[in-house]
Amino acid sequence: MKQLLIVFLGGGTGSVARFLLSKWLNSPSTGLPYGTFLANVLGSFLIGIILGYFYKTNTISQNTMLLLATGFCGGFTTFSTFAYESHILLKNNDFLSFGLYAAASIIVSFAAVFLGMWLTKTI
Repeated sequence: MKQLLIVFLGGGTGSVARFLLSKWLNSPSTGLPYGTFLANVLGSFLIGIILGYFYKTNTISQNTMLLLATGFCGGFTTFSTFAYESHILLKNNDFLSFGLYAAASIIVSFAAVFLGMWLTKTI
């Protein structure tokens, strides 16, 4: 039960942070979801740092991993919002923005995980 509460708290915090970032950065005038993109990249980078640090030092407790990686990063990043916003771009026949957004989201998020893990190894 304690672990469920920890994931719940981390996920709720991550979801609120993503909501605020999206409200601040998503552009109603262009329809481009900058906030969601940034949340996915930052969340990927953060989980790379968290997991990289854990694998390097083995000092992060299971509960801390649940709070930060599963909870916060899971709530902060969002594949469902990414998919929905991609759908909207396609529905609006904005194929160039869709292609750039989808490719950049995947490539940059993967790179952010690897960068975060690499940084923890080198620092």
